[in-house]
Amino acid sequence: MSQLSVLVVGASIAGPMAAYWLAKTGARVTVIERFPTLRTNGQSIDIRTTGVTVMRKIPGMEATVRAKRTQIEGLRFVGDVGQVFGTIRATGNPDQQSLLSEYEIFRGDLAKILYDLSEENENVQYVFGEQVASMRQKEDDNGPVKVEFANGFPSSEYDLVVACDGATSRTRAMGFGANVRDHIDPVNSWAAYFSIKQDLIDGSKLGHGYTAPGGRFLAIGQDPAGGNTVTLMGIQPRDKRDLTLPFREAMKQGEEPLKRFVAQHYKGAGWKTEEVMAAMTDSSNFYASEMVQVRVPSLHKGRFVLVGDAGYAPGPTGTGTSLAMTGAYVLAGEVGKHRGDLAAGLRGYEERMKPIIKDMQKIPPMVLSVMAPQTAWGIWLRNNIFAFIAWTNILEFAQRFFMGSATGTDKYGLPDYKWVA
Repeated sequence: MSQLSVLVVGASIAGPMAAYWLAKTGARVTVIERFPTLRTNGQSIDIRTTGVTVMRKIPGMEATVRAKRTQIEGLRFVGDVGQVFGTIRATGNPDQQSLLSEYEIFRGDLAKILYDLSEENENVQYVFGEQVASMRQKEDDNGPVKVEFANGFPSSEYDLVVACDGATSRTRAMGFGANVRDHIDPVNSWAAYFSIKQDLIDGSKLGHGYTAPGGRFLAIGQDPAGGNTVTLMGIQPRDKRDLTLPFREAMKQGEEPLKRFVAQHYKGAGWKTEEVMAAMTDSSNFYASEMVQVRVPSLHKGRFVLVGDAGYAPGPTGTGTSLAMTGAYVLAGEVGKHRGDLAAGLRGYEERMKPIIKDMQKIPPMVLSVMAPQTAWGIWLRNNIFAFIAWTNILEFAQRFFMGSATGTDKYGLPDYKWVA
């Protein structure tokens, strides 16, 4: 059998992870990324459940991740004058995590770890500053995919194309003959992430979380490079109205208009928001996105397949990174298991991933309304309930209720696949 030729689109988390495992099946893998270099910024993310299982299958990765953890010791919830209502800390048990993960790491650091792991394989090639212009499959979907590129990389045929380019995947739209938002299920929320030079929490190793009426949530933590990291969320009720349209319109206009939109949204929110908004203006690593879920009727079409947020973004569940790592592992494992029968491999990937996706996409009851109540009365009630929970030490039960599958162990029994490289 000739060497399988694979194109992976996207070099964040799912893409490099897919490249790593697919190369271990003996495939020749090309990874393209539309940005000119590897993106090493981004918010803190968690590795949980099946993500921990997959991480432990890669020699040395767990130790490398531990060395790059954010070093945040907990999350302290505060009121408008800084009064403390309660603190969440990690459990110390990576197999039974709390709201705060044992493996909390900045997205850019994890992307660099996965890039380094995959790039050292001679069967993996990275091409930056490139994206897909068009894809063509035969009508019976049985044969290589002809891909043309937008920025000069030579057109070529691939046995398999893997879309790993996020929830708003343009590659998914091409591969499925759909619009970008056709498979998006909005949760009426958005988030923004950036670093500031100021230290607004006086060197504390505890992250500080604050909520203002209108579903506004602010979290501040220490930045290892100095100053603070900031997370802002705009959380609206989940109903049939499209309440993130103004955010998306501002995002289309560019970074400065989007910063102005965020600043206006947080105007008069209290606590440290005025200082944060002033510092955000000069932030050089500002990033914002809509929080969504992605639901597709199938994870593949012919020789085109989805991995990570492009196929099953989970929204505000805390499981997105773990799903991406798991999907990449299972896809490669099933392709290798069914060597010579790519269609069977893709069916095996779909069958094994569907129950995991269904479980990890469940948004725990009231998670968004608890994180950011819409009214001052709701915030007062939440804060006092949280203070009671922290005081009575029943936090573990509460975290299981509010975080669902994100706090549990890997109950899915991922197989140990055989690799040839």
